[in-house]
Amino acid sequence: MSSPVEDQSKTSVNTEYDTLKRVILCKPKFMAIEDVINDTQKKYAEENIDTELAMKQHQEFEQLLVAHGVEVITLPSSEKFPEQVFTRDIGFTVGDEVFVAEMASDIRKGEEEVLEEFLEDENIEYQTTTDRVEGGDVIVDRNKVYVGISSRTSDKAVRNLQRDLPKHDIIRVPFNEKYLHLDCVFNILSPEVGLIFPEALSADMVEMLSQKYKLIEVSPEEQFTMGTNVLSIGGGKVFSLPQNENVNAAMRAHGFEVIEVDFSEIIKSGGSFRCCSMPLERK
Repeated sequence: MSSPVEDQSKTSVNTEYDTLKRVILCKPKFMAIEDVINDTQKKYAEENIDTELAMKQHQEFEQLLVAHGVEVITLPSSEKFPEQVFTRDIGFTVGDEVFVAEMASDIRKGEEEVLEEFLEDENIEYQTTTDRVEGGDVIVDRNKVYVGISSRTSDKAVRNLQRDLPKHDIIRVPFNEKYLHLDCVFNILSPEVGLIFPEALSADMVEMLSQKYKLIEVSPEEQFTMGTNVLSIGGGKVFSLPQNENVNAAMRAHGFEVIEVDFSEIIKSGGSFRCCSMPLERK
């Protein structure tokens, strides 16, 4: 299930952009669109997923993570869970705290048990969320935690996180729930720069975020191909799809090194690099 490291119990994630040291993935061995739960899946439901191609693309992603010094932990795939590749949603790490999520969609319920088994095997302490919240709606930047309010994450969950994380400022970010998770419309690349699809948020929310970050706007076309759903691994390096040419050019213009990996088969289910990775440790 995982490769040994010196201190498996260590967890720490304080930003979306510090150097990624340890991350949880799950291979898309049984990936399929079974229950259509977002607009992307609607488009590809009949065509569905070529699992062999998805596995190949995911393998390249995993190999490049390892090549950049990231320890990759791989959860076992199960035929019961066709969306298990999106490990970001089943849990999240804020500071030293690991949370196992309560999944909102029936097709994903049970995935969290696989994560809990791994955490218990490695003596990693965790707590379960006490209301509906998924990791794709949780974005961390030092003492601030942005939490998307959607069909997947509730207001009550935000209140519970404020209770469980008293040293953090929990910021509610309502958005159009047709986009599923916050990281499909907003992401943070550095202390100064973020990505945003402004059409999914209120004008007031966009203005608030623009006061904190220089926001790179993502077009509707590149939002559909998961332009905001990049994964930062530290040192200004960012995983992104080659198809998102405008987003990639804008990130490079801001000094980022863009690592392009074809994830075109996996994004058919509505998630990309951030959705497919659950960081346990960043430094």
